[in-house]
Amino acid sequence: MRWRRPSFRLGGLILAAIWLMVAGAQGMGAQQLDNATAVARVDAAVKARIEHIAEYTVTEHYAVFRGSDESHPAAEMTVKTVYRKDHGKSYTTLAESGSSLLRSQVLGKVLENEKQMSLPGNREGALITSTNYEMKLNSGRQMLEGRECLTLNLTPRRNSPSLFKGTLWVDAQDFSIVQLEGVATKSHSMLTGPAQVMRQYARVSGFAMATHARAVSSSSLLGQTIVKIDYLGYEIKLRE
Repeated sequence: MRWRRPSFRLGGLILAAIWLMVAGAQGMGAQQLDNATAVARVDAAVKARIEHIAEYTVTEHYAVFRGSDESHPAAEMTVKTVYRKDHGKSYTTLAESGSSLLRSQVLGKVLENEKQMSLPGNREGALITSTNYEMKLNSGRQMLEGRECLTLNLTPRRNSPSLFKGTLWVDAQDFSIVQLEGVATKSHSMLTGPAQVMRQYARVSGFAMATHARAVSSSSLLGQTIVKIDYLGYEIKLRE
């Protein structure tokens, strides 16, 4: 009898079957992530951040642009922010330049609003949780800032300058916030319309912290105003 080379067809079929089983299991896992589970995991990630961060410091750089010109800031301010869980935020101005009107009427109000929102009792009403938002998980996944993300539609449960109707991106693994885009449901001032906001986040000490923000608003006094914020050099102290 003539010797024949063993066939690898059977081995190939076995490997293909294993691959299909693994892919099928992964697909079932994705299907099993229903809306309630996704929302619960977003809530848990936000709760963990609030509970574990005792305080932090960060340098924030603010730039104000008028109209459609985003190359030449009309006013700038750099502040050192100190956050303490039991006291909220405080600010120290490190540098400022440009229009004093914009610094007082735009940046001054932004900082004051952030300060008020960070106070115990107020902070809870601004969190991105199911208490403040109706969240609806979208199908599919997206890559954002090199991270695989799930997206959820956000609908605020009430009108507030600190709540936004829009889209939330969360990390597909730990459900920490990666990005938010939306329009505030209410303006901070009678002279301006609701702001269009975008915020980006990155993991710092294991938790989602803002790294960049952009807000666009319009008023009868100042016209269109764009505020960009960069957050640099976080130092975080966790609760023991």
